[in-house]
Amino acid sequence: MVQKAVIFDMDGVICHTNPYHSQAFKVFFAKRNLAPTEDEFAKHMYGKSNKYIFSHFLGREIVGDEFIELENEKEGLFREIYRDAIIPIDGFVPFLDALKDAGYKTGVATSAPFANLDLIMGKLGFKPKMESVMASEHVTKHKPDPEVYLVSAKNLTVSPEQCVVFEDSYSGVTAALNAGMRVVGVLSSHTKNELPPCDHYIEDYCGLTPSTISHILSGKSSF
Repeated sequence: MVQKAVIFDMDGVICHTNPYHSQAFKVFFAKRNLAPTEDEFAKHMYGKSNKYIFSHFLGREIVGDEFIELENEKEGLFREIYRDAIIPIDGFVPFLDALKDAGYKTGVATSAPFANLDLIMGKLGFKPKMESVMASEHVTKHKPDPEVYLVSAKNLTVSPEQCVVFEDSYSGVTAALNAGMRVVGVLSSHTKNELPPCDHYIEDYCGLTPSTISHILSGKSSF
């Protein structure tokens, strides 16, 4: 039997975290007399790595110890704000359970720091159900580079062609496509027109079944 896998991004895919990241960045940038708009966040924050975000909004490359210090400050703000507000996107947990019952391997692959992922996994209790857990510290190249998804497939011992990725951002969808995987676009932060073409689109996981994934992998889906 050919092994198949489903890999989830985290922010905007497992949880609606983007509004809380916006809050954290607003506090972070206000300390530096900057006030990015929500439109600027949508274009230059959602789905982007912190290295890109800092460099874009601060107007210079941020590297080394300075990057580590700034990332720890911003992500600490995020975890403080989000800690008591963690809830999954509707239907995620039942869908994950159904995938496991159907024999799918599953993983999570995020550009966020592991501390953020660990906080959310701890609250929602799905870490034991993931055979691969990847965060920003585990790669050298960030989305849209496919590294995080190719390493995830290797961890899961599944070929990229047998993987379906759930993503919500342009860079994330592009990374999954660059890895040669099928993609479900989660429309939590962007519209269909703002994402590269995906195999399927959802607003939440309600009504989604392992059969949907099977159809997507077979190329027979007409969603």
